[in-house]
Amino acid sequence: SPSTPTPPPTLDSATKMRNWQEYMTPGEVHKMMASWDGTWTGDMTMWMEPGAPPIKAQAKAVNKMVLNGLYQTSKHTGNMMGAPFEGNGTLAYDNQKKVFESVWIDNMGSGMMHLTGPWDEATKTITLKGKCIDPATREEIQIREVMKVVDENTHVMEMYMTGPDGKEFKSMEITAKRAK
Repeated sequence: SPSTPTPPPTLDSATKMRNWQEYMTPGEVHKMMASWDGTWTGDMTMWMEPGAPPIKAQAKAVNKMVLNGLYQTSKHTGNMMGAPFEGNGTLAYDNQKKVFESVWIDNMGSGMMHLTGPWDEATKTITLKGKCIDPATREEIQIREVMKVVDENTHVMEMYMTGPDGKEFKSMEITAKRAK
């Protein structure tokens, strides 16, 4: 006969309140995120498909910690493929799950991209994974985004997506420099 799983222990109200306080209190990772606040300029390179010629663009991002220092909002502006571009991101570090979560929206689509992934202290990178719609094919595809903290004034973001052959390829790279 199948065994009945053991229910989790009943927590007293003081433990529940302490857990909640820990969940909602910014920690060391949030302090690191706050160091990324400010205005950044970005040199973007995009590839629409494997082997395609690169498309170059410039962008600006303004990062700001919000809601008691738990989330970082990021407003991006620039031009992409000859059209005005605007995007908004929200980055969180979930104290319970011990992972970053990222939500992205922009004026080049009508959906939301939600990515999650860990921080790697040794390489100073966040590797986020998730899915989004490829507007060209209307298919949902796998996305991988790697954000590397090169130094306090330089970050490099690389985005990888699934190509027509089902293999991952680098679709974007942004080198961001803190504006002086």
